[in-house]
Amino acid sequence: MTDKNIIAGAPTEEPARQQYFMEQVKKLVEAESAKKGRPLTCFINTFGCQMNARDSEKLLGILKEAGYEEGTDENSDFVLYNTCTVRENANLKVYGRLGYLSGVKRKNPDMMIALCGCMMQEPEVVAKIKKSYRHVDLIFGTHNIFKLAELLYERFMEKKMVVDVWEGTNEIVEELPIERKYPFKSGVNIMFGCNNFCSYCIVPYVRGRERSREPEDIIKEIEGLVADGVVEVMLLGQNVNSYGKNLEQPITFAELLRRVEKIEGLERIRFMTSHPKDLSDELIETMKNSKKICSHLHLPLQSGSSEILKRMNRKYSKEQYLALVEKLRAAMPDISLTTDIIVGFPGETEEDFEETMDVVRKVRYDSAFTFIYSKRTGTPAAAMPNQVPEDVVKNRFDRLLREVQDIAAEVVKRHEGTVQKVLVEEIDTHEAGFVTGRLSNNTVVHFAGDASLIGKIVDVSLDEAKGFYYMGSLVK
Repeated sequence: MTDKNIIAGAPTEEPARQQYFMEQVKKLVEAESAKKGRPLTCFINTFGCQMNARDSEKLLGILKEAGYEEGTDENSDFVLYNTCTVRENANLKVYGRLGYLSGVKRKNPDMMIALCGCMMQEPEVVAKIKKSYRHVDLIFGTHNIFKLAELLYERFMEKKMVVDVWEGTNEIVEELPIERKYPFKSGVNIMFGCNNFCSYCIVPYVRGRERSREPEDIIKEIEGLVADGVVEVMLLGQNVNSYGKNLEQPITFAELLRRVEKIEGLERIRFMTSHPKDLSDELIETMKNSKKICSHLHLPLQSGSSEILKRMNRKYSKEQYLALVEKLRAAMPDISLTTDIIVGFPGETEEDFEETMDVVRKVRYDSAFTFIYSKRTGTPAAAMPNQVPEDVVKNRFDRLLREVQDIAAEVVKRHEGTVQKVLVEEIDTHEAGFVTGRLSNNTVVHFAGDASLIGKIVDVSLDEAKGFYYMGSLVK
């Protein structure tokens, strides 16, 4: 690895340093384009959560600034996989795609393949790739995505695999280019990392400790987005409820929301993810009094058994979770609640599982993301005794899924026949002449309309609930 600071002319301060490397890479890309007689293309395949999706927008922004045009598939000149490692299946998918890319690269030896994201923070994964997938050109992790142009420049110069994975960082680099997927809505990182160490979760190990952005930087970014046509923002963090605790001048998440609310032109505010143990009365009050915060809260349960929750290191009980839901519903009777649930955690008995079903029936979620427990090496849960047999887990998972879907189909009907505000997001992919949008509570609505409505908030009559979505009609 060369010492990057001795590259002549490169500034040492960020973001000027990365701007410099974007310019250098652009010259190389332009020279290569001239040789090939066509623009060089890039393609990013994103695995995982909203944090990864937002990271990919930043990575695409850097690549476009560095001279690449966005391609449509993996036959592009630069292919980047932004990886997830929350469940084993996500890792297997990446290995499968890398095997496929080996053949693509044989036909196009000049193409470059890069890997970043959570999976790359695991040393055994990087070792495996270096040994078995030598056609990969560039590996970096979650902490230094801002360095993409610099690492790409190094790869162009050295003509060999570049690996730059940081164990952790306190650095947050602002003011780098971003290529948004939607012109009218955007994710905004308010913090990075996690301090919770749930016993099943790899995230704190791959995303590092909590680091909050300064509120002034967040407000400035959102003001810029609104000036650029954004009407809805999603504030992102592994646990937004603990935002601001580690800043020199601490600030609560509720206070940040109140500041964001004051931004003129911003219509809707969403956020995720909320950890139940940190959800304050101040936040509930702020949500209740807000005109812009959406009527939707994602509140991961994970298990309804207090014993399992204790082993998961979730730091709340079944009773505390249900009391929190009661408090939320008392303040906002119409709030939409969604959740995450893990089935088959080590030691989960039939009684424990029934406790989860009991919470599902009592809370009546609008929807739930249900997962089969996935053993992640390096987490305390991976070494726990009494791993639940596969057939038992599958049976419980199927029962839970049925219950969740049946309840959600009933819950969604509560707005049937009313007129609601809908943010139109895209042309309907299933029905010609229709568009698709979302209610404040995140429920999807399909109705007749054209592309001119995209990005607008319009009144829609919710004519018929169809399980997880509505068929509606535009109110003119």
